[in-house]
Amino acid sequence: MAETTADAMAHEFDIEEVEYLRHNGEALIARLFKPRGRGPFPAVIDAHGGAWCGGHRTNNDPINAAMARAGVVVASLDFRVPPQACYPGSVADLNYGIRWLKAHAADLGSAPQMVGAMGTSSGGHLVVLAAGKPEDPRYRAIPMMGNEALDARVAFLIVTWPVISPLGRYQYLKEAEGIARLGRARAQSMIANHDRYWLSEAAMAEGDPGLALERGDPMELPPLLYVQNPDDPLHPRANLERFVAAYRKAGGEVEIQWFEGDNYDLLRSDADAPAAQRALRAMSDFAHRHARRQ
Repeated sequence: MAETTADAMAHEFDIEEVEYLRHNGEALIARLFKPRGRGPFPAVIDAHGGAWCGGHRTNNDPINAAMARAGVVVASLDFRVPPQACYPGSVADLNYGIRWLKAHAADLGSAPQMVGAMGTSSGGHLVVLAAGKPEDPRYRAIPMMGNEALDARVAFLIVTWPVISPLGRYQYLKEAEGIARLGRARAQSMIANHDRYWLSEAAMAEGDPGLALERGDPMELPPLLYVQNPDDPLHPRANLERFVAAYRKAGGEVEIQWFEGDNYDLLRSDADAPAAQRALRAMSDFAHRHARRQ
């Protein structure tokens, strides 16, 4: 019998690091959080944040450990960032990463149809784009020999304070509200990262999932859990609301999990806080519920 969500809340787990992809002789690593026990377990790739230009597979260790304790396999991925690649290079890596996780799902105690995706900040944006347009030839550009039939469609998405609208956040950083909330120096630093990754506002608009939905671009719409502090100064609530409205209008299912606290990234910076624990439980419940619908 498969583990239920309640049964899965106290799994011991192992951490292993493996190469999942290689570019020009440089390995990209997947940091695997593997629950012990009887599966099959839901599984997710995890895409770290870093304004598309930084970050590391260990960034979300507190979140990924909590998910593993709750019976979710996590593959936290490194992927190319500038100067190795600008948009859409990182989306192509994550598209490949989803296919890679499906190919190895059985070995990890999961199943291909139970694979989802999870991402934080800019990583949240990237997984929505990768899973929303799994057959885009730019995103599916990296072949997987022997597993050509696998695609990057996912059973569910979990995004934590995503930069869901690259163009919307870019404009916010240049406006009085963004400057007032973040300070001019920080806003300018974030603007520089947008410019470094996207190179143009036209690319930001093209790679904006909410604007893509409003344009009528064909997109996959897996069930999506959106997790955020309602007073987050880095990820404007107006962008969340516009994206959620577009996703639901297109026929997608979205749940919003708010959490209170002084930190926009409470789940990572203070994972033991009661509000963080409630949000993390909602995330693992969502993964179990939707993986088992498949």
